[in-house]
Amino acid sequence: MIRAFQWDLARQVERLDWLLSKLPLYAEWGYQQLYLHLEDAIEYPSLPGIARSDAYRFREIEKLTAEAAKYGIGVVPIVNLLGHTQYLVKTERFRDLNELRKPDGSPCETGQICPSHPETPRIAEALIQDILPLCTAGMVHVGLDESFLLGRHPLSARDVAKVGLEAHFANHATMLERLAAGKGLRLGMWADMLALMPAAIPLLPRGIAAYDWYYYPFERHPRMELWNFAEYDLSPALSRQGISYWGCASNGAFRHEPLPVFGERLANLRSWWDRCRRVGAEGFLSASWESYRLAQEMTTVVDAAAASLWLDPEIDDTVEMLARGFRRVFGGRRSHEMARLALACDERAFVGYARWEINERWDICHPRDGAGRHERDARFFERSADRNLPEPFSASLRFRHYLARRDAFVRRAAAAVRELRRLLSRDMSARYTGGAGPLFKARLRRLRADIETFDRKLDAGIDAARAMWALSRNPKRRSQNEVILRADRRRLARLRHWLAGVERRPLRARSASPVVGAWQLDFVVHNFAPALQRVVVEQRDASGKWLELRGRYTIEFRAMAARPRTRIQRTFSVPVDPGAAGCGGVRLSLRGLGQVAISHVELSDGVAVVHPRHWPQREHRVLGTPSVRRFPLIDMTRNQEDVVLEFDPGRITRRPAGKHGSDDVSVRAPGRT
Repeated sequence: MIRAFQWDLARQVERLDWLLSKLPLYAEWGYQQLYLHLEDAIEYPSLPGIARSDAYRFREIEKLTAEAAKYGIGVVPIVNLLGHTQYLVKTERFRDLNELRKPDGSPCETGQICPSHPETPRIAEALIQDILPLCTAGMVHVGLDESFLLGRHPLSARDVAKVGLEAHFANHATMLERLAAGKGLRLGMWADMLALMPAAIPLLPRGIAAYDWYYYPFERHPRMELWNFAEYDLSPALSRQGISYWGCASNGAFRHEPLPVFGERLANLRSWWDRCRRVGAEGFLSASWESYRLAQEMTTVVDAAAASLWLDPEIDDTVEMLARGFRRVFGGRRSHEMARLALACDERAFVGYARWEINERWDICHPRDGAGRHERDARFFERSADRNLPEPFSASLRFRHYLARRDAFVRRAAAAVRELRRLLSRDMSARYTGGAGPLFKARLRRLRADIETFDRKLDAGIDAARAMWALSRNPKRRSQNEVILRADRRRLARLRHWLAGVERRPLRARSASPVVGAWQLDFVVHNFAPALQRVVVEQRDASGKWLELRGRYTIEFRAMAARPRTRIQRTFSVPVDPGAAGCGGVRLSLRGLGQVAISHVELSDGVAVVHPRHWPQREHRVLGTPSVRRFPLIDMTRNQEDVVLEFDPGRITRRPAGKHGSDDVSVRAPGRT
């Protein structure tokens, strides 16, 4: 069985010297093939204008390929030629290939290429010809995964109506196979579309390779997330058609993760290794996806640990596997200690959309989501980072320490704002001068002190982000993590400004702040049947159009959620205009595939709490329809189902009171501007 690994250079360009230095290690660990996910990270000689500003020169990838050959590692370039072809349609030159069209018939700015467009075969042939010198393993991988936009273009819609969706897809794959064979190459493709359209398998050419992927631990068969994690098995049908079967695990991250979830990555790798041996697969691929926000050395540790599957088959212990991975990358000193520490980090993983959204805004903390857990995490990472560890691991722990500090600080700050409002309400009734009593002023001082303390932690976080980045990337460029942290600094400055305004005029505590709105819509999302759901809060504007205030995918990216039934609950909070809420101008919507339940809906300014009419607080209302086993029609711009929230306008309005009330409060009566 061929043992392969992948670098996702399309998401993150690594320094060439770093990549070259890892090749002898991967060869020593027994890897035989390297897959390079490219998209616009390389200059294509025949198609200028595609490559992004930090792309590799073609000769650099040629050097990487030649160096890999010295160590017996064959290279397979991945050139996406259906789904994930935004790298093509982003350019004016190739925009017309887009499957998606505007109402006037012009191409949209985002989407995927249309198989029926007359220019598609020419562009595909040019790309395959360009990367031919890189195909030292005799294969080109053309992607074809997650191509959910099939049949949207008028040309492809006609073809789908004529031959069916499965034949439409298979015909495109067959065209690409002919182009590859004409260059002496074998074709590879991801297998998820075949799981979604099994009737396409008998229509595919024999001799190609299909790469089955699923990134969570499993017992016997992989599962399909879009089908509410139902099991499927492609191996028998592919074998009957003469198509080689590969199993593909993930050793990387899911976008914003600062560390891999080590235990789950190794469990996923083991699941696929066992399956590949059981079904007689041609190959096994460890794919490092989307690792641009972590230190690349840490995914290398996972690849090194995975090598124990064939180097040390007698090992059946996650700690020992991971310890050997650390030893292979960093040497033997303290390898078991690092393995146990890495697995302890898994228990505090910064994973999933419900955690990541704080990277984009701070006014998203539900009153139930207190700071305690995050403060405990911060203490753990502070102790862990204070060790003599290899810099990739140490910098990652320092950065994770910052994220935990931020989680705790933002929640403490939101709670402080709510407390200020409660104190203000009580003090005003006691007729304190200006509406601010001694407790109010003391709380202001504590909040200001907390801001200054966190500001110092921010500097340490930026230093850690830079250290993680510089290990394998161009230090002259700013990392995605540093960009997020600099946005945190701007949010902190806005919080200081808000606090200064409150110190001058206490009634401004009722105004919207960077950590909590003037009024906040809070509820609980019950993700009882995970699939591909997105919960959205919308507000109606003056013209009657519904605008998205905030949305969140329910995907957890954890093994606990990769099952048909779960009991996952996540709080959801977003600032809203109380005037719109009081006039039925706010609604909850569900998009995508599947169902969720909503409960405990309430509108609050930190003092008053208002519940929607005809919706008891504990009542669970299910939105959406069950996911079914068919090809998904995914349109994240349209609501699968929605419910308008109706609140009593009289209960929402908080009239200003006290000496300075009339010009200090930003919340106004419904319908007023």
